[in-house]
This record gives sequence, C-alpha cells and structure tokens, in this order.
Amino acid sequence: MIGGNWTGQRPAFFSALLLSTSAIAGMMMSAPAMAQSSAQRAFDVPSMPLGEALAIFSQQSGLQVTGQGPLIEGRNSSALSGSYSPAEALSRLLTGSGLTFRFEGSDAVRLEGAPVAADGAVQLGPVRVEGNGAGTPGSTSEPYAGGQVATGGRAGFLGNRDFMETPFSVAAYTEKYISDRQAQDITAVIAATDPAVFSNGITGTYSENYSIRGFSTSSGDMTFGGLFGMAPYYRTTPEMFERIEVLKGPSALLNGMPPGGSVGGTVNLVPKRATDDPLNRVTTTYMSDSQFGGHIDFGRRFGKDKQFGIRFNGVYRNGNGAVKDQDKRSELASLALDYRGDRVRLSADLYISDDRVDGVTRGIGLATGVAVPAPPSPKTLLNPDWSFVHNKDKGAVVRGEVDVTDRVTAYAAFGKSETDYMYSGAMSAQVLNAAGDFETIMGQLRFNIKKTSGEAGVKGDFRTGGIGHKLVVNATLYSDEELDHGRRSVPGANWTTNIYNPAWGSAVPLVWPATLHTETRLLIFGVADTLSMIDDRVQLTLGLRRQEVRTDNFSLTTGLPTRYDAGATSPAVALLVRATGNLSFYGNYIQGLSKGQTAPTTAANAGELFPPYKTKQKEIGAKLDLGGFANTLSLYEIERPNSYTDLVTNIFSFGGEQRNRGVEWSFFGAPMRSLRLMGGVTYVEAKVTKATTNQGKQPTGVPAWRGKIGVEWDLPALEALTLTANANSVSKQYINAANSLKIDGYTIFDLGARFATKVASQPVTVRGTVTNVTNKAYWGMPLLSTLGLGAPRTFLLSISTDF
Repeated sequence: MIGGNWTGQRPAFFSALLLSTSAIAGMMMSAPAMAQSSAQRAFDVPSMPLGEALAIFSQQSGLQVTGQGPLIEGRNSSALSGSYSPAEALSRLLTGSGLTFRFEGSDAVRLEGAPVAADGAVQLGPVRVEGNGAGTPGSTSEPYAGGQVATGGRAGFLGNRDFMETPFSVAAYTEKYISDRQAQDITAVIAATDPAVFSNGITGTYSENYSIRGFSTSSGDMTFGGLFGMAPYYRTTPEMFERIEVLKGPSALLNGMPPGGSVGGTVNLVPKRATDDPLNRVTTTYMSDSQFGGHIDFGRRFGKDKQFGIRFNGVYRNGNGAVKDQDKRSELASLALDYRGDRVRLSADLYISDDRVDGVTRGIGLATGVAVPAPPSPKTLLNPDWSFVHNKDKGAVVRGEVDVTDRVTAYAAFGKSETDYMYSGAMSAQVLNAAGDFETIMGQLRFNIKKTSGEAGVKGDFRTGGIGHKLVVNATLYSDEELDHGRRSVPGANWTTNIYNPAWGSAVPLVWPATLHTETRLLIFGVADTLSMIDDRVQLTLGLRRQEVRTDNFSLTTGLPTRYDAGATSPAVALLVRATGNLSFYGNYIQGLSKGQTAPTTAANAGELFPPYKTKQKEIGAKLDLGGFANTLSLYEIERPNSYTDLVTNIFSFGGEQRNRGVEWSFFGAPMRSLRLMGGVTYVEAKVTKATTNQGKQPTGVPAWRGKIGVEWDLPALEALTLTANANSVSKQYINAANSLKIDGYTIFDLGARFATKVASQPVTVRGTVTNVTNKAYWGMPLLSTLGLGAPRTFLLSISTDF
C-alpha cells in the first residue's frame, strides 16, 4: 500500500518528520509515567469510611489524593465498581460527600470543600450539569493536558464520546487553542497541526479551502451544533465557538448526508455557553499590513442555581492584509442563551455575519504546452484590485432535551439560516507563455440560499444480561432554496497582463441575470446501538441510515420543475477494544453519501438523474493515552465513485472511482509540564482506479506526504512567557489529470510568543505570531488544476484583557 515516487520531496518532508519524531521520542523516554486523566481503568471500591476508600482509589488509579485532613472525617464513600477514567471514578466515589477536587499536575488531585458540621450537615459542592443527548445544550468536554484539545467530542448522533472510546480518528480543538492561534477562520484551526487536514495556504479566496484525507471538503458542509446548513456558508470567523471538532472519514451514519456531498470528513462547530464565572473580555487585534480589529466576549449566569446563561460575542476586523491591494473585513454578532434544569436543558443560538474581501484570490490555469512558471512575490495579487467577494450570513438554532427517565433522553433541534453571496472578478485565467503573460475572463456571480434544518431523537442505555446498550433513534430534515444570478463571462471584459507585474483596467459594471432556481430536501432516519461487553472494554456499534433526497430544478422560462427523487440506505459498523486503561484499538466500516448528479446537456443521456452515490471507508487504528500525551495511529482505505463521460459513446455515468489509501500518525498533549506538542505525519496513496482515461494516475491537488508539528514551550525562568513554533511540510502535487504537470513541495515555518500577566489585578494576555517566517513563495491550488499563491509573511498581534 505504501509506495510511490517522491524523489525530491524528502528533504522538506523529513525536516518536519525528524523534528517531530526526535522531540516526541525524547519526551516519551524521559517523561515519568503519568496517571491517565482520561484513560479508563478498572475500579472496585466498596462503600466505607472515605479515608480508607481514598487509599484504595490511589492504589488503583495511580493518583495521589492530597488535602484530606479534617475534610474526610465523618464521611463515607459511595461504592465504586467498573471501568472509569480516574477523574470520573473519583467523582463517583465522592458522590454525596459534599467534596469536590481539582488536579494539581498530572498525578495529583486536591480535595476541596467544607468539614462536616457538628450536626452532621454537609455543604454540597457545586453541581456541574452535562447532558447526554446528541448536541447537548451547554455540554462540554474537559480539556486534555495542555488545554489545546478536549478529551472528547461529538460523534454525530451517537452523542458526546470520550476520545479513547470513539472508534474513529477525531480531534476537538478548544476555545483556548482557537484564541492562541489568533485564528480568523476555521481552516486556521483545523489545518494547523493535523496531518489529515490539508490547506493550500492561500489567503483571501472566495471561501475557506481544505481537504480531509485527500478529498476536497466543502465549507458549506460544516455542522453547527450537529445541524447541517446553519453555519456561515463560505467563511466562518471562529470567535463564537467553544470547540471545533473534526471527525475524519465518511460519516453518513453519524451525521447524515452533507448537502454539498463532502466525504473526507465532517467539521462540527460547538457554540459557546456562559460559564459559572462571570466573563468580561476584550481582545484587540492587528494583522499586517494594516488590519485592525476587536473582539468582545461577555458571559453571565443567573438564577438561584445559575440555571440561565447568556453569552455574547462581537467581532470587527477591517484593513489591508499582507497581500498587496487585498482588503479584508469581518463582522460578527452572536448571542447564546441556555437554561439547564434538573431534567430539562434548552438553548438558543443567534448570529449575523458579514465577510468581505476586496482583491479576492482566484486560481490560474495553464495553456496547453506551458510549464508551471516560477511563482512571483507572495505579496502579488493575481486578480483585479476592484474584484470582491461578499458573504452575508445569519442564522438561528434552538435546541431542547429532556431526561424522560434516568436512562432515557429525548431531544429536538430546529434552525434556519440565510446566505447572500456576491462575487465580481476573475472567473477563469490562463497563463499563455513562459514569460508569464496570462489572460483573464471576468465574471459575476450572486446567489441567495435559505436553509432549514432540524432533528429529533431518543437515546438511552440499558442492559440485557451482561451486555450494555446505548441505543439512539434519530430523524433529520434539511431543506434549502437557492436562487442564482450572474454572468460567467462578461462580454468585452477579458484582460491580458503578466503574473510578475499585473496591471488591470476599470471595474466591470454589475449585471445580475437569473441563472438557476433549485430546491432540495433531505429526509434522513437513523438507528444505532453500541453494545458494551467485558466491563465495557469491548464496544461494538451497529447502525443504519435511510436517506431520501429530492431536488427540484425550476425552468427560468416556464417556472416548471424537473424533479430528482431518490434514496439510499447506508450501514456502518465500528468496534473499539480497551486493551488496557491507556490503550485502545478500533476499526470501522462506514459509508459517506452524496447527492446524485444529472447528466449534462452535452451528453447523449442528457438529463438522466443518478441516485445518491456511496463512498466507503475501511479503517483500523490504535489510540495511546500516556496521561498527558495522546497518540492516534490509523490505516484507512476510502473508495469514492466518480462521474465521467465516455469518449466513445458520449454517455455520462458514475462508472469512475478514486481510491485513497493512507496511514496517519497524530499526537497532542503535554508530555512534560512546560511543553505542549501537536502534529503528526500522513502518507496518502491516492489513485484513479476506474476511468476511461488517466486510470492509475494520482488525482490532482493531493500531496502524498504531509508532516506537521506545533510546539509551545513555557520558559522555566519566566513561566508567564510561552514561545510557539509551527512547521508544515508538503510534498509535490499534480495539477493535471495526466500527471504531466506538478507544483513542488514546500515547508513553511511560523514563530510566535505569548505573555500572560496581570495589570491592576486583571489578567492580560499578549500574543504575537509571524507566519511564513521566510516569506517563501510557493504555488497552492485554490481550485483543482489551477494555481494560486501561498500567503506571504504575515504578522499577527492581539491583546486580551478581562475586567
């Protein structure tokens, strides 16, 4: 499976690979054995005096429990039996005692609370509510060691799962990591250190642009609290989210069919909730060359038991970016409301977003016989400075859930969103000769899309004999209406200039003729059961989704629809084995589902409708949790059908196929107290396995090798100061289906620092980052078979303060 010709890519790749391997190996060899804060262990502690119970707990968990003294006098423990993480086990052991605890490092916890009064009364500690439904309002996952990644996340309609008990490759980035990255879109978070997520590094494009496991993924297929269609359509500023979760691979069972047909993976955005502590935070930002902005984050909880919560986030950024004549503006206002009762939890999320880029980046193709030119300065804008892309998004989502019994939860959610999109500028461009002259065809696009999304379900757990069950039944409805306008070629507006010194004429007048009217509806039913055996160390998940798709294309002259109506059923099976408390093995067979296409008007079977097509993944992997440092190793194969038109018969069909086979190693956490590492290495053997032409070739835009590492180091002499570094190494990519043209691999380095202090008793954090430190010029691919310049050296600065 592993092979391929990658001559010439080794130095760049190994510069990142050796750096990450040597650092991690050294840490693993020198770091002491640490207790597993999230790995499960077997516990057996009867109800007894609390001091005796804690002594047994310490032996079984490896944790040192401090701060006992008078706190444990007169108290008994609850009985504890089964497999739990040490943190969960201690919580159960202390149930009813009125005591809480906090970690003081990786292998010690301190008890907190009040001694038993003379009358025997106990002051109960604070209650932390965490629901168990899918997309639970206000549910959170504790951060893993280092605070950059959560210990768990949402596994689609299966609900929240611990990292070590999720039979898929996943990552859940925390609010802290998002802030420390100074991220201005979702891609800047998910593609920074994850080797499975690839971004071409191009800035100022019409949308976010990334792929997962070698398959391009639509930004419109992100889920917002588990619902498709509710996130901003093309670009999302991340300040309103407390977690950004990535589930790699097709996931029709877990999430349903993505409206845009993405199959490489799913990104879920978890909106912020008010915390128990009041929050007033202001962040000011700067990005070179002259973009300034600010972010307000406000949170409060109200009520006797702090049942009611409100969280507001407001963002404004505007100014010239690092690319010459490219201006960016982002505006966001979001409001999150929630209620958490004993058995009922409710939430509402509302937002409005406005994102505009003037001097937008778009891809450039090559004329026949023209070789890939040397890239110009990375600050060069290869589109008119009057070009623009403008996205306006707004959305509202309400969700509620009720614990029908202690073991059964019912939930429902409903949302509506709307996107207005405008683009004017280069529609296509082509380099004409070796001197770099290129011709641009100007175009204009505009669309309005209104989306409705909802789900309802019931989930519960029970036992039959010695087998535990976590059963979930779910129904999802998604619909949208899209109206398109514009011109893909503006008469008389073609322009010829040079990539090394571009010059442009006047702006093209805006004209918006109607071009498309479609309506789509997806109706999805799902059922899954996770069977647990042998003290929950073996977990088998079986599931089935039935998905119905209907699309109406309305004639622009008669208004009559042409209807597409089809359905498909997609099964899935996943197995997880907890070999030890800190080692899990997993395997899965799961399908992705994409809406079928219509034969084009140029084909002999023009207008023929095709049913939804299935992408199939087989994966095996292992997860190792060293207490402060977690690793995932996975091998997978994904087969996705492709469409093509037969050159002899001129018949359009889905007889093609692309197969990606890969191996991934990823890691995150804090192998030692002052050091945090995130990164990994992946190899993908992508191949066109069925086609009338170019069979056996590598698909365009898929680098075979990727290596990434992110490092944070707290200086021992000045722990308030943290130094940061990032390296991203990519091998070559083909830009044409025949594999005769390629762009070279590259390695990009980022450096930064963070300083946390107090001013007038209030916390202040200063963050500074330089991306692409060497100002390397390199080609990326904003669209398949086109070239775009990677972002130049860019300075980012932010100052956050609470008051």
